[in-house]
Order: sequence, then C-alpha cells, then structure tokens
Amino acid sequence: MSKKIILMYISDISGHHSASRAMEQAIKAVDTDAEVLNINAFSYTNPIWERVVNRAYMSVVKSTPEIWDYLYDNPKVLRRTQGIRERIHRAQTEKLKKLFHHFKPDVVACTQAYPCGMVADYKKTFNLNLPLVGILTDYAPHSYWIYDNIEAYIVPSHKVGQKLIKDGVRESRVKPLGIPIDPRFSVVLDSKSINEELNLEHNLPKILIMGGGQGLGAITKFLLALDKIKQDFQILVVAGANKKLYNWIKKRKFKRKVVPFGYIDFVEKLMEVATLIVTKPGGVTTAEALSKKLPMIIVDPLPGQEMMNAKFLLEEGIALKADSEKELARLVKELLDNPDKLEQMSRRIQAHAKPDSAIKIAELILGLPEAELPDTESDLVVKRN
Repeated sequence: MSKKIILMYISDISGHHSASRAMEQAIKAVDTDAEVLNINAFSYTNPIWERVVNRAYMSVVKSTPEIWDYLYDNPKVLRRTQGIRERIHRAQTEKLKKLFHHFKPDVVACTQAYPCGMVADYKKTFNLNLPLVGILTDYAPHSYWIYDNIEAYIVPSHKVGQKLIKDGVRESRVKPLGIPIDPRFSVVLDSKSINEELNLEHNLPKILIMGGGQGLGAITKFLLALDKIKQDFQILVVAGANKKLYNWIKKRKFKRKVVPFGYIDFVEKLMEVATLIVTKPGGVTTAEALSKKLPMIIVDPLPGQEMMNAKFLLEEGIALKADSEKELARLVKELLDNPDKLEQMSRRIQAHAKPDSAIKIAELILGLPEAELPDTESDLVVKRN
C-alpha cells in the first residue's frame, strides 16, 4: 500500500515553500502512487495569525534588523518563550486532530521549525507513533528545531549536522542529504537555446541578481554600480514579488542590457546561462546555485539565518561577500577579468553541490516505518506525565 505524506511549510513566498514543493515532486517521482498533502501550516491553523506574523517579520527585518538578530537562536529567548510556544501548539490541537484523522498520514515532514515543533508537541501529548522529519532549509540549524521525538533531521551538510548533535540530537537521526531543491536543477540545460528563448547574447557574460522571493535588498544601488563597469556583460534581475523594483528596471535606461523578471518558475534556466550570481544567501537559492556550480557574491544578508548561511559559505570558501555597491562592482570586475578564478570557485562549489537532494530525502521518507494512528478522534488519549 502506497504511503500518505503530509508536508508542512510556512509562508507561500519563501524558501520553505520552494523546498516543500521540491519534496512533493520528488516523492511523486520516487513513488507515483504516493499521496501527498502540502500544507501552509500557518494558513491552515490560523490564517489571521499568519498575516500578522509575516507583516511583523518583514517590518522588523527591514526597519530594525538588530532585533531579529537578537531573537534568532538566542538561548535566553528560547527558554523564556517555551511556555508560550507550548500554549500556541496546544491551541492547534483540534485542527491537527481533524487533519490527521481524515488524511491518516504515514509520515509528516516539515521544512520549517514552527510546524515541526507543533507536530512534535502533538505527538508527545497523545503518545503517537507518527514518524516526523525535520528538513532544514538553511546552513545554520537553530535551537527551535530540537525535539526528542523527531525521527530524522535532514541537514545541508555533515558540518551543519554537527551543531545539532552537539545540542543533543542523536547522531543516527542526523542525515546530511542537502537542502531539497527542484529536480530540474540537476539537469544540464542547453545554454544556447535558453539565450535564444530569452533574447540574450550568447557570447556575453551574464550577471544574475536575486533578492529572494520578496526581491529584497539594495538591488537598485547594485544595478547602478554595475552599470558603471566598462566590461561588456548583461544583467539578469529576478525581482520576485517586488513589483516596484520590476517597474523601476523596466523604465530605467541603462548603458547595457538589463533584463528584469518577476516571480518566475524557471530560475534554473537563468542559473544555467549566468556567469555568476549576486544574491542574498537564502538557503534554497544558495543550494540551487551550488547545484549549478555558479560562483556567488553575497550581498545584504538578513539577520539570523541568512547571516549564518553567509558565515558558512565564506568559511567554506565557496562565495565572496560585498558589503557595499562599490565593493560589489570591484569584485564583479575582478572576476570577469579573471576567468581562472571563476573556474576555481566552480570547482570548490562542486564538492558542496547536492542537486539530487530532494530525491534522496524522498527515498528516506518513503522508507520510514508506517505510522500507528488511532482509528477515530475519540481514541486519542492525552499522555499523562
């Protein structure tokens, strides 16, 4: 009998969602009969709370990023908020009870810590034997992931997994399979065909600029700085959901060809033809670029997870970082003048690339023992400590 899998993420425009979609595709590729339910956990449990939290988060990271930097993976904050988190999780009990009763999942896998913790507490409350998998989408595991009843933690690399082990997670549960990305990123595409399709010059270098799904960062300043460089190259910009940025690029006159894209589903094509990428170090974007062996310049990392991602990439020597638009222009010019350095970066990246991550994670999930769930909601009994 084919398995039934629930995937959980938060926020529709996010790396968590991209990773969850990649997992759904991979599970279906491994087992075409598998039944997959892909859920925005925030929207499902409390849509009003989702809007409030998303707006608050974006407001904080834009206006007072130092606050988020303080809150992120802070042991004191973790301890002080434990009771609040448990009460929030208990408030979702009835919705989870109905979901699990009607769908009867064999495995639940989460690409974000909030739903993973919510399900972990639900399992503990009712003493359920329901396999739960945490899939990390950043190169820096934080303490909000850690529960003693998560069967497997999927981490981007062995080094990242060591932090979880150090924080008390059993080593046998830590699986360095990579960040799940769309299987399309493992396919080598025809650059010439892509250039023709997108009306790009085949023989010119191409700088790909990305600011995550929200199109964040000082992209306008970066564009103006790069437009002053004398070398001949093209610039591709993924503005994501940032319509203001997209319209500004369309109206602006540049010395060179600048091609803007909105929220698209063919990033793998842009990465295939790009010479290098200028990007915020979101976990999924980073994993996608690594799969394409694409040299990377990090800009504008958000406090918290992106800062930690940047730290990992710089320590491993697989990215450069620009702290200003002037430094970005200098680094781009230096790399375009030095093809050998670009090639060296690509070779170092190859050791960290995991283009088949989603397939391997899907195989692990499908290989887990089946859940033992009660027949009816009324059979659920609260575990007494």
